[in-house]
Amino acid sequence: MTWDMISVTMDMVQYDCPYIDVTDEVEVSFHTMHWDFNTAKQKLETRILVTGDDRGALTNGLSALKNHDGMLGFELLSRRGNTAVIKSFIGQTNAMRTIREHDGYITGPFQISDGSELWSVGFDTADNTDNALADLEDGNDFRVESRNATSFEDYLDVIQHLGAAKNVLDGCRELSERERQTLKKAVDGGYFQTPRNATLGTLAEEFDVSKTAASKNLRRAEEKVLERIVSSFPDVEEKNVLTQK
Repeated sequence: MTWDMISVTMDMVQYDCPYIDVTDEVEVSFHTMHWDFNTAKQKLETRILVTGDDRGALTNGLSALKNHDGMLGFELLSRRGNTAVIKSFIGQTNAMRTIREHDGYITGPFQISDGSELWSVGFDTADNTDNALADLEDGNDFRVESRNATSFEDYLDVIQHLGAAKNVLDGCRELSERERQTLKKAVDGGYFQTPRNATLGTLAEEFDVSKTAASKNLRRAEEKVLERIVSSFPDVEEKNVLTQK
């Protein structure tokens, strides 16, 4: 018997969600770190990373969320600069109820900004997916960004390599803004193609720096990312052997 998880990513606007209301009014964004739905109390507990465009925006966003009519609980856990971590509680929204009624489940963190929310949802059957999407149209505005069937083998592969994926992600986060921009411009411009469509000269002109500076920024970016990738090889190779047995 085979099983394919139907993975749906959607840009969702809920009209009964406090987080969306706040991002529609204040220059803040929310990224869930942990969530747990209490079925008995019909309450969603979340720990959320809140980011403001600046310190003032963060202050206004936290105040607006804390005082929102839809908030059932709010606790500031930490704050630094223009970011904070909060623990909050809200009731079940229309969209949450619809997803759960069709045996759907959240597969990734909520990302909320500019009055909408990016949802990653999984379903066990195509029928459940179709029915949930149809029912979501009542009371919500949303757009399906992607819909894919993930096989058991693909799902297992992702789970087994979470450590390697995070290692590479951490390497990307280590890049400075200039290193990140230089590497992206080099890739987008064809610097690594044969023949090259971009040169150190074009990269230097793009960022108004010398060729030496452009070369250093590019080499540092390559070193940070490639070191992480190479260090992940043993983990990937070990998991591949386990999968083949």
